[in-house]
Amino acid sequence: MAEVTGKALDWRLLRRVMHYVKPYRRTFYIALFLTIFLAAVAIVQPLLVQKTVDDYILKDNYSGLVTMVELMIGTLIIQTIAQYYQTYITNWLGESVIRDLRIHIFNHITSLRLKYFDRTPIGVLITRTVSDLETIADIFSEGLISIMGDMLVVIAVIGVMIYFDWKLALITLIPMPFLFASTYVFKEAIKSSFQEVRTQVAQLNTFLAEHISGMSIVQYFSREDQEFRKFTNVNKKFRDANIRSNWYYSIFFPVVEILFAICMGLLVWYGCKRILSDQQLAYLSTNNKPVTAGTIVAFIQLLNLLFRPIRQLADKFNTLQMGMVGADRIFKVLDTDEVAVNTGTLKPAKIEGDIKFEHVWFAYNDENWVLKDINLHVKPGETLALVGATGAGKSSTINILNRFYEIGKGSVKVDDVDIHEYDVNYLRSQIATVIQDVFLFTDTIANNISLNNEAITREQIIAAAKDVGAHEFIERLPGGYDYNVMERGATLSAGQAQLISFIRALVYNPAILVLDEATSSVDTETEILIQNAIYKLMQGRTSIVIAHRLSTIQNADRIIVLDHGEIKETGTHQELLKIEHGYYRKLYDLQFNSSGISR
Repeated sequence: MAEVTGKALDWRLLRRVMHYVKPYRRTFYIALFLTIFLAAVAIVQPLLVQKTVDDYILKDNYSGLVTMVELMIGTLIIQTIAQYYQTYITNWLGESVIRDLRIHIFNHITSLRLKYFDRTPIGVLITRTVSDLETIADIFSEGLISIMGDMLVVIAVIGVMIYFDWKLALITLIPMPFLFASTYVFKEAIKSSFQEVRTQVAQLNTFLAEHISGMSIVQYFSREDQEFRKFTNVNKKFRDANIRSNWYYSIFFPVVEILFAICMGLLVWYGCKRILSDQQLAYLSTNNKPVTAGTIVAFIQLLNLLFRPIRQLADKFNTLQMGMVGADRIFKVLDTDEVAVNTGTLKPAKIEGDIKFEHVWFAYNDENWVLKDINLHVKPGETLALVGATGAGKSSTINILNRFYEIGKGSVKVDDVDIHEYDVNYLRSQIATVIQDVFLFTDTIANNISLNNEAITREQIIAAAKDVGAHEFIERLPGGYDYNVMERGATLSAGQAQLISFIRALVYNPAILVLDEATSSVDTETEILIQNAIYKLMQGRTSIVIAHRLSTIQNADRIIVLDHGEIKETGTHQELLKIEHGYYRKLYDLQFNSSGISR
């Protein structure tokens, strides 16, 4: 269902949007002045036309006519120049505001906890930061300032018409209540349809983002036809929402044209009647202004000026409304409290890497505990391995160490200091995590290693690559370290991408190293390279290794076996093997016996 606020203008939201206008106050005031100026200039032309017809054309005053034509051309030139600057300035203002807002929202999104992304589709966030933001730009270019100008024109035109002849104005404007009523009905109908369009855009973006990212799964399982039918249905809803909005336009604009024709007909009928009527002498004798040919021509121009903004007023109100809807959605993202609050300020010169979990309880949804009363101690330079079945809580341990998620009870300490006392960015800079599913950006290998950190030199990158054993394969690529890996590293093998992630970890020189299933998806030859890289990385660092392959952790200083969020066993590889019917022994026997490998 579409969101419907029920308000043409939400002042609370508008105030928040206007907060981003403060750096551009001068530009905003210039745009406002030009809008008022254009509204005033708009009614000058009909006044000049009326005077030209009555005082110069009908009286055969050629020299005066030339002067009036020159004056009208001058006024038109001034109006054109003012219109150009007003349009340019309001658009520039809108784009500047959304540029600042987009920076703000992107910065905010990068600070959110992973818990937020667990339940928020990527397509929705893309819609928020792209198309919803564009609707806010329309508040300035086509909405608020433009509406103010149109309303000023309407008021000024009606005022001038009454000034010319209030009776003629009253007769001519008889259809106006019907016009305002139809405009209001159209505004409400189109508002609902536009909101439905925005909802369908978000759903379309979400579907495309998910299915393009997961295209390999679609093709692996031959789901192309089924997913095509789903997309057809999503696309049909988007099309239908747009057609509904177009249908309202197809009704509204003919209605406006009919009412305009009626107003024009009443003007000609009553104006000509007044001109030709014998009562004209009575008007003159009582000092009433007569209806002249110039007045009729001026009224025709004024009617055009009156209907031009009214035709667009409902559309602009809905542009403003959609800007408010977009602002509401964006501020809901900005107002989310799921930010990794940087409660600490501690940034010691060095971290030794002493890690303690003391009675730690953790749940993703505050109901089902994933970790239950975990107590562990990893000494500086020690290698700790975490093993267990899928869902045992191994990766959760790493997530809370990085403060991607907050624990429910207990405490986590690094060097006997609670992790909440550290600056969160500093803490994460001291922990390098190498995961199974390596993410590489559409950029060069060098930039994927340094993550565009200017403090990391090309020489450091090459030295780290040589230490890891990846220098040779990188040099063989076209462009070497400047080779573009494309989206998600699509042009590299899984093993090559994994090696790059190890180089990345090494150049950042962390105090704590985390390896989360880092060798589970590579071939044997690459695994040998990676094992050598792991050995290099672990030297002098506290290391936590998560692995399903027990062969990769046999040399760990200590192994902890997790099951359903609880520590079941602790010891070295040999110690755990000696426990009859133990968890580790069962896992070991299952892996090695099923693979035909002897102990």
